[in-house]
Amino acid sequence: MKPADRHELFARLREIDPHPRTELVYSTPFELLVAVMLSAQATDVGVNKATKKLFSVANTPRAVLALGEDGLKKYIATIGLFNAKARHIIAACRLLIDHHDGIVPDDRAALEALPGVGRKTANVVLNVAFGQATIAVDTHIFRVANRTGLATGKTVEVVERKLLKNVPEEFRLYAHHWLILHGRYVCKARKPHCPQCIVRDLCAYKHKTPGPTSGERAGRA
Repeated sequence: MKPADRHELFARLREIDPHPRTELVYSTPFELLVAVMLSAQATDVGVNKATKKLFSVANTPRAVLALGEDGLKKYIATIGLFNAKARHIIAACRLLIDHHDGIVPDDRAALEALPGVGRKTANVVLNVAFGQATIAVDTHIFRVANRTGLATGKTVEVVERKLLKNVPEEFRLYAHHWLILHGRYVCKARKPHCPQCIVRDLCAYKHKTPGPTSGERAGRA
């Protein structure tokens, strides 16, 4: 994708949603960290249902640690891989207390040192909680970046590196949100809504889904 087209793509996404936000519900960096850790292979809706109950009784590292692993599981049992996630969250809470005074660090290395926190989770926390211009590449962003030609690559690391290079600086802070929302609601995995896509003409995807025929359009009129 040409630089001018990359700029136009983000300009259009910004026009329809100037200040995009994560769909995870949180009020502190710690709540966001827990929500993102729970979101792997789970929907934001499902995570929000679980954290609404959890955060009402425990929303700090010390409070969650006090629940214990079994106590935490009671709140997140509806989420996939909840056993491993509970173990990681409890271990992360202990490390946050022991090494960071219970405060979520705004440093990549420190975040990735937490159990259960990989690069994607760290990127989300750095971007959403601390306003750093990082781009967390999940399955939606990986798909959109490759389909459009915005940043092609066979691994998330390659795509992330190319996105950080290719996304114009003025759009970088919100790029993660625009791309993930576009992938979630428009550029879907099985059947993308290409006729409704506002960046269709800029997209390099060879298998765009067709719009209604002229006869169908006339019938709807």
